[in-house]
Amino acid sequence: MSTPSPLLALTRAVSPSIVACELTHLDRLPIDTARAEAQHAEYEAALRTLGCEVRRVPAAPDNPDAVFIEDTAIVLDELAVITRPGAPSRRAEVEPVAAILTEYRALARIEAPGALDGGDVMQVGRTLYVGRTLRTNDAGIAQLARLVQPHGYTVIPVEVTGCLHLKSAVTALDDQTVLCNPAWVSPAAFAPHRAVLVDATEPDAANVVRVGTSLLAAAAFTRTNATLRAAGYALVTVPADELAKAEGAVTCCSLLVSGP
Repeated sequence: MSTPSPLLALTRAVSPSIVACELTHLDRLPIDTARAEAQHAEYEAALRTLGCEVRRVPAAPDNPDAVFIEDTAIVLDELAVITRPGAPSRRAEVEPVAAILTEYRALARIEAPGALDGGDVMQVGRTLYVGRTLRTNDAGIAQLARLVQPHGYTVIPVEVTGCLHLKSAVTALDDQTVLCNPAWVSPAAFAPHRAVLVDATEPDAANVVRVGTSLLAAAAFTRTNATLRAAGYALVTVPADELAKAEGAVTCCSLLVSGP
């Protein structure tokens, strides 16, 4: 089955407090907020180029990680699951996103003691692969499985090491293929889907946004991007290195909401 082309992309402004973002696997580096804002604007422009209407959720200047809106919800055709982020400092980000999503979807919620970040959930067709990470626990995975099972989805837990989220290590290129860093997650976990491996010199390159039949990727990963183009994928690239200092990537910065 084909995933409907997203018509709406929810985004959120870069917070002026992004320098105080949560970090798990990276050392803290200075972040140029103005440059991060400029890169985020290019990202939103690329989404428009790919056919999305971009709608910004109200800014959250006191929430350093608010730009990484993906972690607040899992948006399916039938419902949106509002998450309970694993980092307590991020839980205040959720309600403004939920308020917007009520216009488009029925809502369900992950409740305590469950913890679930949207960046740990990868949809491939009717399967939701969910990473076990420092941000997502077994209680959150079990709740998600119960919420989506009536709609015909299967949830498969996946072991992840060495990175923040599952989608730091793997994302879907289409309904048959994933892009994967085998150092962080085993390609065998996604069988029978075919796995394209990132270039070994670009461990962070597995994170791409699937928008209809096109892909949005970080411009820095030239070798992996060349592999994807050679394989026939239509690729749009944007600079994202400043946001990467906050342990973010291209999927993190939007929630894609498909039409009916």
